[in-house]
Amino acid sequence: MAVKKFKPTTPGQRHKIIGVFKREVAVRKDGELVVRKSSANAPEKSLTVGKRSTGGRNSAGQLSTRYRGGGHKRKLRLIDFKRNYDGIPATVKTIEYDPNRSARIALLYYKDGSKAYIIAPNGLEVGQTVISGPDAAPEVGNTLPLSKIPVGTLIHCIELRPGQGAAMARSAGTFAQLTSREGDYAIIKLPSGETRKVLLTCRATVGVVGNAEHALEQSGKAGRSRWLGRRPHNRGVVMNPVDHPMGGGEGRQSGGHPRSRTGLYAKGLKTRSPKKHSNKYIIERRKK
Repeated sequence: MAVKKFKPTTPGQRHKIIGVFKREVAVRKDGELVVRKSSANAPEKSLTVGKRSTGGRNSAGQLSTRYRGGGHKRKLRLIDFKRNYDGIPATVKTIEYDPNRSARIALLYYKDGSKAYIIAPNGLEVGQTVISGPDAAPEVGNTLPLSKIPVGTLIHCIELRPGQGAAMARSAGTFAQLTSREGDYAIIKLPSGETRKVLLTCRATVGVVGNAEHALEQSGKAGRSRWLGRRPHNRGVVMNPVDHPMGGGEGRQSGGHPRSRTGLYAKGLKTRSPKKHSNKYIIERRKK
């Protein structure tokens, strides 16, 4: 997928860079599988559920997250993060846009008739066959236990606990690397730069998450943030002292050390518990 830069015909177009994406669909024509590009993007109805907008309010109706609200109506696509249809081959029917994540998603048609959405890795094509399970080949789109994936392979959608479903390396363009094995654990270098142990019975998908160009996109105007449900954000330094620790002062003030509305330092304050149980699995912390 490429990105498109617009000519500055209006102020909103001047800095606009967006991804050019057309939905790919596999159709049969005269007995052969043909890939067609379509701008229509109706998701698989059996794999979608309604998503209610909260506007930043909790179950009591009180504002719990500021600067949220509005935005375009969305439907949730039910993504199969577990990939536990072992040994049943599936054909990639479509590659689609998903408004709930930065990555693209692929619709799978299994041989037994069931359907599922997965995160679409880079290089996955419509009409391709993917499979999951310990006997699957370590090829793009296939899901295997970490014990069966060759050392050095680039992977994504990694489980933290066996059977939990993919929890790490799921957003556009991300990947982790299986660097080595040590006893019952695989040593994985994560997108953040952290190196940690994960049980060999956990599963991961081979390949890199697609739509890496997402990092190059620029919305170009404030209105696009509103479409995404993000409302204007007030800086603490322009508030009064009663509203924010960085507020107040005569004229323009620096505000002192950057800190949150509740007084916690915003730059470099360590909030992780020093006695957290998962510390023993982290070999090297992430790079800043």
